[in-house]
Amino acid sequence: MNDTVLAQAANINPGLAAIGYGLGAIGPGIGVGLIFAAVITGTARQPEAQGKLQTIGYSTFVLTEVLALIGVVIYFIASFS
Repeated sequence: MNDTVLAQAANINPGLAAIGYGLGAIGPGIGVGLIFAAVITGTARQPEAQGKLQTIGYSTFVLTEVLALIGVVIYFIASFS
């Protein structure tokens, strides 16, 4: 790609970037809710598996939150470039 195409691709309205990040944060928010709902349900059904369920729950929570953090980074790149 040449430099003019890259410069045009990086020129995004900051308001549009904020709306995009807000919409992008909905997915990880729903995902975190579903993860911990499953952990709570599993613990209620089988209390002796609580430790394993919490470990798996926190691991998947971290992976889901990485998506939101990537969205924040992309928002700042789009807003301040």
